Amino acid sequence: MSSIRRKLTIWYTVALGITVLVFGTALYLERRQSSLKELDQRLRLEADIAANYLSESHRVLGRILTADAKPTLVNEVGTYFDGVRDFVVVVDSAGSVIFLNEAAVPLSYPDFVTLAHPVQPPPVEPTTGGMSLGLGNGPIRFVALPVTKVWSTPGGVLVAAPAESVAFGPEQLLQAMLVIGPIILAGSVGLGYVLADTSLRPVEGMMDELKAISDGRGLHRRLVVPQVDELARLAVTMNGMLERLEQSFASLRRFTADASHELKTPLMVLRVGVERALTHAGTPPEALEALDETLEQINRMTEMVDSLLTLARADEGIATLAVIPTDLRQLVEEASETANILGEGPGISVRTEIPDTPVILAVDESRIRQLLLNLVTNAIKYTPPDGRISLGLVDRGESVALVVGDNGIGIAPTDLPHIFDRFWRADVARDRSGGRPGTGLGLAITKWIAEAHGGTIAAQSRPGRGTVFTVTLPRPAAVGSELPESIEEPQETEDPSPL
Repeated sequence: MSSIRRKLTIWYTVALGITVLVFGTALYLERRQSSLKELDQRLRLEADIAANYLSESHRVLGRILTADAKPTLVNEVGTYFDGVRDFVVVVDSAGSVIFLNEAAVPLSYPDFVTLAHPVQPPPVEPTTGGMSLGLGNGPIRFVALPVTKVWSTPGGVLVAAPAESVAFGPEQLLQAMLVIGPIILAGSVGLGYVLADTSLRPVEGMMDELKAISDGRGLHRRLVVPQVDELARLAVTMNGMLERLEQSFASLRRFTADASHELKTPLMVLRVGVERALTHAGTPPEALEALDETLEQINRMTEMVDSLLTLARADEGIATLAVIPTDLRQLVEEASETANILGEGPGISVRTEIPDTPVILAVDESRIRQLLLNLVTNAIKYTPPDGRISLGLVDRGESVALVVGDNGIGIAPTDLPHIFDRFWRADVARDRSGGRPGTGLGLAITKWIAEAHGGTIAAQSRPGRGTVFTVTLPRPAAVGSELPESIEEPQETEDPSPL
């Protein structure tokens, strides 16, 4: 999954690259046009000087051509033009080329014909343009001027030069841009990443704050409103949503607590009435079975109401713990006795492993007793007749572990993440619970008790192999003992049942 930071960096780099390309192209074209304009101005100046020089030389010398069969410029005049670094071509009034300076002499005949074409016939007015000799010399810029006062009809002179002859031409600029461009883009990647990271830092803070609100107990927290308009609106919107959620959760908790509290008295009255009817001598025998079933459902409803009231108080933060130093061995032994009583009927054996030395921990004795009772009852409920369950107390030094395992029906991997949810019960467990349905709140209360003591609870199970619940309670560092051989810490790669 790509992050916004990476996307912003990429788009920033692309945008900067396009900007540099457009800017470079515009600069290249402008520089090229300016260079050509400067070159044309220089050639025009040289052509003016050449035309004036021919006219003045003819006035002073009386003639500027040799008496050869193929006349050319006399040495005095030709030597002057040989010193010009650009191409110089002179034609007479008939349009015949009578002179090429030393820079133009090395040209081949096709090049010579192409170069002399603008002054054949002699131009009537100044002409500026470009051409290509076609032999790798690149584009040529030229200026052709008429020459008067030398022949009876005007002749002409042409001065030309390669476009690359400017001091800093477009090609050199393009090469410089190709070298500097990658450096600019590389720097833009780093700058873009820093800018994206700086821009998204408030968003990361908001994400961390929202992540900390993992359940209804953290809805009182609010996001810090950053000094950015868009993020500020987002934070204000999120805070408004959190406020509405907090009010909804608070209303739901109050309703659950109030309903649970109000149901306790009617249920008590019903139970007393049913119990009195069961013990009354005048109750018909055929009504006793129905009264027994009614009493069982009333007791189950009372248990559910008590559990709901406990969880509602826990959610409201008013379920306090009476924490005192307690020897956990005594609580485990009490849970073992309860397990023996509950398992006597179906023939379930109970094995208990506790250290020989006291395991002192500051806990709420009644809550830990409730935690162990819930786990033991759950293990008895889902263990088949003649099965086995085990209880263990492990002193690890910095923490204490309470382990309850069985070799019962186990829990499917898809159901395991949901076993601590309220009112959640797997269909397999419900079908094979031996006629002992539960409220679906016992493990939720167990999880709350463990977390209220700063601890954790974990479950590992395999269908048909049993389940192991491990409650870890922290405490200050102390000398711990090793795990008993019969109560092992569950490993993912091993049988989860400790039996």
